[in-house]
Amino acid sequence: MIVLAGGVGLFATNTYVTTSLMPSAIDDIGGVELYAWTMTVFVVAAVVSSMLVARSLALLGSRTSYVGGFAVFAGGTAIAAIAPTMPVMLVGRGIQGLAAGLLAGLGFAVVRLVLPRSLWQRAVALMSAMWGVGNLSGPLIGGVFAQVGLWRGAFVMLAGIAVLLGWLSARVLPPRAGAAEAVEPIPWTALALLAVAALAISVASIETDPIMVAVMMGGAVVAAGAFVLRERTAQVRVLPSLVYHGSSPLRWIYLSILLLTLAVTIETFIPLFGQELGGMSPLMAGFYGAAISWGWTVSAVISSNVASARGKRIVRVLGPLFISAGFLSLGLLQTDSAPWPVILGWVVSLFVAGCGIGMAMAHWLTAGLQVASGPGTGEAAQVSAGMNTTQLIATAFGSALAGLLVAVGGPSLLGSARVLSFSYVLVGVLAVGAALREFAVVRAMARGSGGAAGITPDRTNG
Repeated sequence: MIVLAGGVGLFATNTYVTTSLMPSAIDDIGGVELYAWTMTVFVVAAVVSSMLVARSLALLGSRTSYVGGFAVFAGGTAIAAIAPTMPVMLVGRGIQGLAAGLLAGLGFAVVRLVLPRSLWQRAVALMSAMWGVGNLSGPLIGGVFAQVGLWRGAFVMLAGIAVLLGWLSARVLPPRAGAAEAVEPIPWTALALLAVAALAISVASIETDPIMVAVMMGGAVVAAGAFVLRERTAQVRVLPSLVYHGSSPLRWIYLSILLLTLAVTIETFIPLFGQELGGMSPLMAGFYGAAISWGWTVSAVISSNVASARGKRIVRVLGPLFISAGFLSLGLLQTDSAPWPVILGWVVSLFVAGCGIGMAMAHWLTAGLQVASGPGTGEAAQVSAGMNTTQLIATAFGSALAGLLVAVGGPSLLGSARVLSFSYVLVGVLAVGAALREFAVVRAMARGSGGAAGITPDRTNG
C-alpha cells in the first residue's frame, strides 16, 4: 500500500511544493509572465497520461508501470531542479505531469489487482489521505527550501523520493498484474483539442497585443467547442456518453465538480501575493497558499455527517455561496504592504472559500458514484473515472484562466490580486446555477418515466 499511496502522495506534495517555491524560483531564473504555465503544462500532461493507465497496465504490468512512472517523474523533477530559465522549467514540469497523472491513476486501478478485497477500503482511504499529507508537507518542504535560498533543493528531494519509491515498487509489486486487462482505444483527437484550448488561454495570458489576446481566446473557445462536438459523436470519449444525454443529470454533476475544482486553482498565485503584498516569508506564504485546502479538508469531514436528501441539497447550494463570499471578502481586503490583521482576514477568506468547496464536493462526487451504480447505465467505470478526469481538466483550464486574469489586472500586482479574487466570485454563482439545474432535471425524471440515467431523486440528492 505504501507504493500505491506514494504515487498519489508524490502528485499532491509536488503540487504544493511547486506553488510554495515558485515565487523564489521566479526571482532567480525570471519568467514571471510564464508563472501560470508551471501548473497548466503540468496538469495538461497529467490529463493525457491519466488516459494511459489501463493501456500501461495491460502492456507493461503493474511493476514496470510504477517503476517507469517514478523514473520519468524523477527525470522531470531533475530537469526542473537544474533549470536555468523558465522554458526549461516548463519542460521539466511537463515531464513531471506525464508521470504524475499516470501514477495517480495507477494507484486506484492497481488496488483491486494486488490487494485482497478486505484491504481495498483501507487502501483507498490511505490514498485519499495523501492529499492531506501533501497539503501539510508540500508548503513545509517548498517553504523551507525557498526560505534558505535553495529552492532547487526541494526538487532534488522530490526526485530522491521518486527514486526510492521506484526501487520499492520493483521489490514489492508483482511483475504482470493487470496484463490480461482489455485495452481500450485512446481518444487522442479529443485530448488534443483539450490541450489546445488550455494552452491557448495560457498564451493569451502572456500576450501584450489585445488583438492576439482576442485571437487566442477565440481559438480556445473554438477548440473547446470542437471538443464537445467530437465527444458527442465519437465512439471513444474522454467523458462518458451520459454527459451528452439530455435526460441525464450527469452533465450538471460534472459541471458542478468542474466549477468547484476551478475555484481551487486560485491558490496557484496565492503564495506570490502573500510574499509581494503581505511581506510574508516563503514558508509562511506556502502555508497561506494552502488555506483553501485546509478549509476543504475540515468542511468535507463535517459535511460527511449530512445524511438527509434535503440536507444534501442545501449543502450543495450553500457551498458555492461560501465560495463567492470568501473570494469577495478576499478581493475587498487586498492591499499593498498589508498589516497582520488584514493578512489574517485573507487567511479566513480563503478558508471560508475552501469550506464551500469541501462541503459541496463530497456530495457531488457521491451523486456521480450513484449515477455510476444505477441500473442500465452501462458505463459505471467511465462515469467514476470521468470525475477524476473532470477535476484534472478543471485544474488545467483554471490555472490558465488564473494566469490570464492576473495579466488583465496588471501591471500592478495589487490590481492582479483584486481582479483574480473578484472574478472567482463568479465561479460560486455559476456553481449555484448548476446545482439548481441538476435538481430540476432529477425532479423532471421523477415526474416522467424516471431512470434514464438509472437513478431516482432520492439517490442523487440524498
